Amino acid sequence: MSLSPAATEILFAIGAGDQVVAADEFSTYPAQAPTTDLSGFEPNVEAVAAYEPDLVVVAYDPGDLVASLDALDIPVFVNAPPADVESGYDDIAALGLLTGHVDETADVVAQMRAEMDDAYAAAPEGAQVRVYHEVDDTFFAASSSSFIGSVYAELGAENIADEADTDASGYPQLTEEAVVAADPELIVITDEIGYGPEEVAARPGWSEVTAVQQDAVVVVDADIASRWGPRLPQLVQTLAEALSEAAAVPAGR
Repeated sequence: MSLSPAATEILFAIGAGDQVVAADEFSTYPAQAPTTDLSGFEPNVEAVAAYEPDLVVVAYDPGDLVASLDALDIPVFVNAPPADVESGYDDIAALGLLTGHVDETADVVAQMRAEMDDAYAAAPEGAQVRVYHEVDDTFFAASSSSFIGSVYAELGAENIADEADTDASGYPQLTEEAVVAADPELIVITDEIGYGPEEVAARPGWSEVTAVQQDAVVVVDADIASRWGPRLPQLVQTLAEALSEAAAVPAGR
């Protein structure tokens, strides 16, 4: 059983999909995932136990879920969000070992590494484009200490959220004034936050931001951006292309 959307994607990718008896409400990919109304944030121990799983994969341990399932002799694997890409590969390997799909997992990891290398190679060399990855409209942002931030770092971008992330939380809250003053050359938002590039551009004072002037406000798939999984190379390719386009536009356009 998977109570983690990222783990669900991985399990199907490594050939363990048939072993997944149930998945949480947000496990929407792939289409054949056995999505239920189970919650990974507020899990119901009795509902989980009713499926008689041999293993439960979770991203967190809310409400002492692990201890509760352990008392019922149900093994749990906490597949926490990785801090960086390399840690993510280790997580995939762990799931392969737990489910008996070691060879398939090795193939998936090798394919991902190759695709990621290709995506990284598409990034502009030495440009250090200033990037702002907005999480919501209260100006929480992804810094280099987050998983997605580690991708920007690997792409050679300069993350404007890093200065505010004094405790390395990965997701500091910036002020609107700080974002404008940092003048990002690329702004990235996701498709689930309820607004788009037009709304970002219409914010008071943002017309002076280079990313707005250069039409470099990019919308990415929220699921891929927030989950570690086999589709990550698609996101990295999109970001690499966006960084290249931002780097190619002369300042003051």
